[in-house]
Amino acid sequence: MLPSAQPPLTEQVLVITLIVTLAVMATLATMLVRFSWFRRILLTEKRDWPERLVFAAGWGVPLTIGVTVRMLLDFGAADLTLPGTFLAGLIAGPYAGAIVGVMAGIPPLFQSQWGALPFAIGCGFAGGGLRELCPKEEIWRFSPFVITKVHRWQLALVSAPIGLEMIRQTVGAEWPRAIYRVAPDSWWLWVLTLLAAMLGVAIPIKIWNTARIEHRLAEQEKLLMAARVEALANQINPHFLFNTLTSISSLIRSRPETARVLIVKLSGLLRRLLRSQDQFVPLREELEAVDEYLDIEKVRFGPSLQIIKQVSPASLEVMVPSMILQPLVENSIKHGLARKVGHGTVTIRANVTGGQLSIEIVDDGIGLTEQRLETSSGRGIGLRNVNERLRVIYGSEFQMKLTHVPGDGTVARIEIPETLMMERAR
Repeated sequence: MLPSAQPPLTEQVLVITLIVTLAVMATLATMLVRFSWFRRILLTEKRDWPERLVFAAGWGVPLTIGVTVRMLLDFGAADLTLPGTFLAGLIAGPYAGAIVGVMAGIPPLFQSQWGALPFAIGCGFAGGGLRELCPKEEIWRFSPFVITKVHRWQLALVSAPIGLEMIRQTVGAEWPRAIYRVAPDSWWLWVLTLLAAMLGVAIPIKIWNTARIEHRLAEQEKLLMAARVEALANQINPHFLFNTLTSISSLIRSRPETARVLIVKLSGLLRRLLRSQDQFVPLREELEAVDEYLDIEKVRFGPSLQIIKQVSPASLEVMVPSMILQPLVENSIKHGLARKVGHGTVTIRANVTGGQLSIEIVDDGIGLTEQRLETSSGRGIGLRNVNERLRVIYGSEFQMKLTHVPGDGTVARIEIPETLMMERAR
């Protein structure tokens, strides 16, 4: 038995139906973009077949449910066939659009609406055809305000859903039982119906494009942060190199053999720095780099320089920014022990407590008086860079503090979040 023709909607009901349809479309687009798998597909312009099928399934299932709700509950606002299938083709290509069209067009066949399936497939192919023809970025610039963007592709994108709605109205008027439509009976309702068809495509694109822009900004921010960290790290290495070469130049005439040993040690450390371009390394590797630096300092200071390590095993695999400890150790030796008469000791402590890695560099040197602290603060290139790198990487989740006690030495303390290698990889 064929279903009866659709009863005409009152003006008020038709307007409400169009508004609710747009609200449902916006809600569906917002909900789907929250899923990482759906957002990842949107961010990929060149999609392979598995991604197209996933998009078609993720977008087509809600559309099919909406068509079924419209049929069972006579709730026309749930039927998103035209904008939904056209949008599927526009975003994922003609075949994905056709698949979504098949999914949305099959349920009406059970009510003998024979025009629904070819119309839905045609909408999918129409969107896909435009995708193949127009530049991809023009799709994401889709705007109903064509007056502000008079461009042939924007005119085509705006005109396509309007043309499809006119086809649906024409077919529905000629064969009322063949296809579902809202039936406007005045010119202004016609305008609203055509406008709703266009907005049903434009609104999801705007929502999804906002997610794309946010993702791009986040990626650019990550790249900027990585560039800043790399620039700061590259400043630290020349700073250390300059200090070491200065020491070598002072030893060449007075102690040439010692200068030769220093050069060999320096070349070994530079090889390590050139081999490792990672921004983060396990604390264990960072301590090995410090050991190579201390080998150089021990050549200069001889047995008067003592090193003590108090490092908990749990802290050795915690990831830390590379070359973060060497400037602190250098600061202890340069400002604490270099002016001290007799033996000097640098103690390196590290432990993990409550999800925080705590590192301390302690020396028993002469410390800094207020006058010397003010004088040296403007020259602490290495320390300033360490502080800036930590700030860029961790934001407010780090602490760095230098405590100077005149006559008793200096304590440099760093606290950063505990991050293991597997967590860093994610």
